[in-house]
Amino acid sequence: MASASSPAPVAAHGVAPLRAGQGYSFILRRLHSLSGIVPVGAFLFEHILISNSTAITGPDAYARQVSFLANLPLVFFLELFGIWLPILFHALYGFYIWYRGDGNTVAYPWSGNWMYTAQRWTGGIAFFYIVWHTYTMRFTGNDLHDNPAGSFAKVQAEVHNPWLLAFYVVGLICASWHFAYGIWLFAAKWGIVSGDKAQQRLLRVCLGFFMLLAVVGLVSLYTFRERFQEPPSPATNIVDTRPATATNGRPVQ
Repeated sequence: MASASSPAPVAAHGVAPLRAGQGYSFILRRLHSLSGIVPVGAFLFEHILISNSTAITGPDAYARQVSFLANLPLVFFLELFGIWLPILFHALYGFYIWYRGDGNTVAYPWSGNWMYTAQRWTGGIAFFYIVWHTYTMRFTGNDLHDNPAGSFAKVQAEVHNPWLLAFYVVGLICASWHFAYGIWLFAAKWGIVSGDKAQQRLLRVCLGFFMLLAVVGLVSLYTFRERFQEPPSPATNIVDTRPATATNGRPVQ
């Protein structure tokens, strides 16, 4: 007996389009695609191109940026609902899409299928990198938000370990690729950019954006590892506006 439903369209370049009429699956895929741009992509943009890039000018500038972020109003809720929960949803549903996906670079070696596969692998690696990086920076030793003046030295100590430095480099490149190519996927799947020529132009822009993210991130890592070996000046202008709380018997200034 023939089925009344139409067969799923086959993607011409290895990436299935978003389709209506799929119930919750369509909605979740829309939310997954959107969350990769806002807020997860916005977080990566800020973290790599703004916060981490301040390290290039020295420990004091980096400490001031960390202090600024730590003192944002309702910072806990901003992080919870603007970063961590969206990243968790985007990653877990992304793993589900990966599990249900049909990328096959051996049987279908077109460039789009390689892009599809790279997007899945870089997303998985980036997720574990972000989890590990957050854990080490915020939940081991001094929390950077509680001790902005020691933030540069803490990152510097990590990247002096060659294995951790390699992990940083791989994680940075994967996160940069996943975000940059994700912009192209978002624009194509949402119909923002249509037509082969327009999509090719956007792809070149996204690849350039990937290079920008990667280069700025790598220069920041080089700065942490090779430059400014001295601790930041005690006169660093860092103001903590949060209520003072006791930490090991000492008030937080």
